[in-house]
Amino acid sequence: MVNGEPVLSCLTLAVAVDRADIVTIEGLSKPDGSLDLIQEAFLDHGAIQCGFCTPGMVILAKDLLKRKAHPSETEIREHIEGNLCRCTGYVSIVKAIKSCRKKP
Repeated sequence: MVNGEPVLSCLTLAVAVDRADIVTIEGLSKPDGSLDLIQEAFLDHGAIQCGFCTPGMVILAKDLLKRKAHPSETEIREHIEGNLCRCTGYVSIVKAIKSCRKKP
């Protein structure tokens, strides 16, 4: 996340984010080292396989839940559609994100 917005790290030049507020998946954990709710949900729902897509999925999930407390499954799928997962088929990832929704 750069200045609170998710970005494609593979396409972002370091010079473009000079002096920006950058948060990576490691930065989501709490000061005591415990994991963020969305990180825990990914573990609990088996949404982590090879781990290649995990940082991007977690960041996108965090961003979506910040913007919308109770996104629909369609909204979840649309929000993560740019991050490709070759292992889970997205089912576990969507379940993990859904488990973190706030009650309507």
